[in-house]
Amino acid sequence: MQELTHFIGGRRVPGRSGRFVDVYEPMTGAVRARAPLASSEEVHAAVANARATQAEWAAVNPQRRARVMIRFLEIMAREQDALAKLLACEHGKTIADARGDIQRGLEVVEFCVGAPHLLKGDYTNSAGAGIDIASMRQPIGVAAGITPFNFPAMIPMWMFAPAIACGDAFILKPSERNPSVPLRLAELMLEAGLPPGVLNVINGDKEAVDALLDHADVEAIAFVGSTPIAEYVYARATGNGKRAQCFGAGKNHMVVMPDADMDQAVDALVGAGYGSAGERCMAVSVAVPVGQSTAKELLRRLTPRVESLKVGLSTDETADFGPLISKAHLDRVQNYISLGVSEGAKLLVDGRGFKMQGYESGFFIGGCLFDEVEPSMRIYREEIFGPVVSVVRAESYEQALALVDQHEYGNGAAIFTRSGDVARDFASRAKAGMIGVNVATPTPLAYYTFGGWKRSFFGDLNQHGPDAFRFFTRTKTVTSRWAGGDREGANFAFPTMS
Repeated sequence: MQELTHFIGGRRVPGRSGRFVDVYEPMTGAVRARAPLASSEEVHAAVANARATQAEWAAVNPQRRARVMIRFLEIMAREQDALAKLLACEHGKTIADARGDIQRGLEVVEFCVGAPHLLKGDYTNSAGAGIDIASMRQPIGVAAGITPFNFPAMIPMWMFAPAIACGDAFILKPSERNPSVPLRLAELMLEAGLPPGVLNVINGDKEAVDALLDHADVEAIAFVGSTPIAEYVYARATGNGKRAQCFGAGKNHMVVMPDADMDQAVDALVGAGYGSAGERCMAVSVAVPVGQSTAKELLRRLTPRVESLKVGLSTDETADFGPLISKAHLDRVQNYISLGVSEGAKLLVDGRGFKMQGYESGFFIGGCLFDEVEPSMRIYREEIFGPVVSVVRAESYEQALALVDQHEYGNGAAIFTRSGDVARDFASRAKAGMIGVNVATPTPLAYYTFGGWKRSFFGDLNQHGPDAFRFFTRTKTVTSRWAGGDREGANFAFPTMS
């Protein structure tokens, strides 16, 4: 069995705490490796290493920092297939989904190649008599990212690429459930020319997280995970004077209007609700057909599609989705399905009995579909994070919109309609951070920002896009006066000037 390490100062470093966690292969249910859980002392050593290298890295001009990103992209073209296989093996998602995981991360790296432009400040000549004013963006220092299991390549790259492009040093604390890909990404960044110590990877649990949140030299914290932990991380980080962006759960609604293209809507709902086994914060977990005839037609087409979904091995290119991440998570999803039945929802498709022949110990479950779900039910209110879609019927557009607006989570929401008026109204009024019009999973591309509303997000600045460069830098404004001529003797004491 493989024993994983940390990555500190440009090399793999064995864990010294004596604490480890098993890393599973979800297809088989077997333990494939064990990862060390860092002590606070090991975290402090990684922070000290990052701190020691950050100033020199910040002094490298943005164009040269961008060249490291370019070389990293070239290396990733060579390594992408091997990384996708490693990711699928340790996470359980299909190879196709694993490639997508990596690609969406690389798109943020591509955006970060524009660092020389994105880090430009502003300048005003002669703002006053003999006065010039300029602003500049400077690195924040040492930043840290705490990332979830569901996107072990994409979300780390969403965090470390802009931070490093800005001139920061970065400490990544990936999910202990599947840390192999993040460790490999750090090695490849080193190969791309990143100086040792600028990117460090620490495996750990709450002890490591708390050590990062409390360390005085960590200036910024980025987090993606569940809402209770996002709220905890945000409160502790900001309480210690740090900048923080913390992304939590989602319960994304897809409203289907009577005039929708039903074939398009069903295709989109199958992909958005069941792709990646539903282990996505942007998964559509609630379908809201407007009107009883719309609901009847949607379910007539959707039910056989869910029944025919192919659950397969992560290596099966024809599978719609693979196993869940762990036995504990499988149990959690199955418990929610049982809860939905006990709450009175109608379970139209029950995937709990699915077993993969020859892989009976794997963490597999089939697609599940509920109808007649009510807003009071826990399966509606809470994030299940599995291949489960709930149908909540609405009598009118306004009632459907109210479901979106009144839910505590606000990551994304989508509407399927042929009406431009309805689509425009929905985009304007729906209380969610990312809106789709005939697009079920409206995850923005890298040059826009990603972020939800309400209890899906704690903070002010979103992930990737221009917000990432704002989050990982501080703005400094310089007001300059060059004396000479008849300007001698002028008074520039704020707030009076003469």
